[in-house]
Amino acid sequence: MSQFFVRSHFPLPDGAARNHVLVIDGAVNRELKLGMDDLEAMGTRRVAATLECAGNGRTGLRPLPAGEPWGLGAVGTAQWTGVPLRVVLESARLRPGVIEILAVGADRGGPPDAADEIPFARSLPLAKAMDPDTLLALRMNDQPLLPEHGSPIRLIVPGWYGMASVKWLERIEALVEPFRGYYQVGRYIYDAVDRSPLIPVSTMRVRSLIVSPLDEQTVRRGRVIVRGKAWTGEGEVMRVQITVDGAELSDATLLPPVSPDAWRPWEFAWDATSPGRHVLRSYATDGKGNRQPEVGRWNRYGYGNNAAQAIAVSVQ
Repeated sequence: MSQFFVRSHFPLPDGAARNHVLVIDGAVNRELKLGMDDLEAMGTRRVAATLECAGNGRTGLRPLPAGEPWGLGAVGTAQWTGVPLRVVLESARLRPGVIEILAVGADRGGPPDAADEIPFARSLPLAKAMDPDTLLALRMNDQPLLPEHGSPIRLIVPGWYGMASVKWLERIEALVEPFRGYYQVGRYIYDAVDRSPLIPVSTMRVRSLIVSPLDEQTVRRGRVIVRGKAWTGEGEVMRVQITVDGAELSDATLLPPVSPDAWRPWEFAWDATSPGRHVLRSYATDGKGNRQPEVGRWNRYGYGNNAAQAIAVSVQ
């Protein structure tokens, strides 16, 4: 867990541990106040899921947008154990007309361009909230959540960028109108600054990364096994292709996925017969036909850059 990326907008709130209470209210027929033991008694589910910060790869965009200057390390996969959100919502008995479910964290602060102190809060469409893999997570890799990862309860929303997985969860509210909070409509939007419509950030864009060899690594001449990970928020990864020095694309071998919600490992056997420096790129394609672009789509806040990664490797 110590190597899993951490991204928060506000300081860590004080932990409440076992006496923490989660409130479920809004357009429900039965308001709930659930302690940790209450949640455990509802039955837990274990889901392996990949989380990626929406700003992962921001430093690859030009000009550099505002925001956390992430390279490519703001992504990770873990086993999350918790209560499906739908179980809690069914227990609260949603009223007719509910369209969104709001998740409110205990962390609070004042964004630079907002007048008041606010909590970090995000809503989900009802259908995504009712997905059986959307969890109120209590454990990460079979251990209690650490404070920096949202202890004692965090939302896990597989397939969506990490901003949807609200940490330090203290309230769930059923809404009959769209949520218009700061981190729903003022941030986490694709703003191309060209008068085109603003698009909310939601599902992760298809992406692959080369994890071995490392960028600027030197390898021995001969066969080199190139390894990587690929993921998407749209179904599943169907293909990964590699090019060396811009030559013809070749298919990598996809290995069995960890789970439908997690990245998929892949391998490519590269015949590194020519000494010198070579550039390798990987491109993933998902089941919806989405493919990594050559260049990321620039936007004001630097979200969703899924451009093909390039690494340089020296052969000797």
